[in-house]
Amino acid sequence: MIAYARLLLETLNAELDSDYSAVHPIVRQGRYVLLAVSDTGTGMNAETQAHIFEPFFTTKPQGKGTGLGLATVDGIVKQSGGFIWVYSEVGRGTSFKIYLPRVDQPVERVGAVRSKSEAPRGTGTILLAEDEQDVREVAREFLDSGGYTVIEARDGADALKKMESHEGAIDLLVTDMVMPGMTGQELTARLKQTRPGTQVLYMSGYSERAATDSARGDSPIRLLAKPFSRWALLRAVHEILNPA
Repeated sequence: MIAYARLLLETLNAELDSDYSAVHPIVRQGRYVLLAVSDTGTGMNAETQAHIFEPFFTTKPQGKGTGLGLATVDGIVKQSGGFIWVYSEVGRGTSFKIYLPRVDQPVERVGAVRSKSEAPRGTGTILLAEDEQDVREVAREFLDSGGYTVIEARDGADALKKMESHEGAIDLLVTDMVMPGMTGQELTARLKQTRPGTQVLYMSGYSERAATDSARGDSPIRLLAKPFSRWALLRAVHEILNPA
């Protein structure tokens, strides 16, 4: 008989007072919106829980996970002024509770929604290196729609092969920072040996601070945080290729 785990999603308004912040010093008093995601799966032990928000930490087999998923979630939540708790016991499941500051003002719709036509278009050839297929396909579609010619590569080694076989110019390298076998920075260094004029845009699945720290010692980098919208990607590409 197959045993199925249950997944429960909950949302509610929460008012956190001084008593709560006394127990949780990092929490500021105020009104929040709570998103809770709970399951009845295998759960986690205390050692695993202590590391789950660290970039690159994963319990999956090599090649099956980057260890950036929860690090990304943690970064987004904290940048939004919120916080996240995790409760878990081995054999009894896990619950994540995300608190985000509540905003009661009405949504300002004028100028808030960027239409598809507002995303800047351009021309040029872009070498796209991304090991996650879903992200790569979305990025390719965004760039195609912006008028660019895209050379798609599944990792750093594949990108070098595509670069060597491409006879024309490559105006921009858009690459993930963390890929199996070769990092985005290593790919950049190899590419610039033969194409020094190529511009570079890095994509990062974890916090901007962590990405910047990992690039310490290099020249200033241009970074696009994941997940990104079509508008954000095309705007970043346009600003790099058209600095004026």
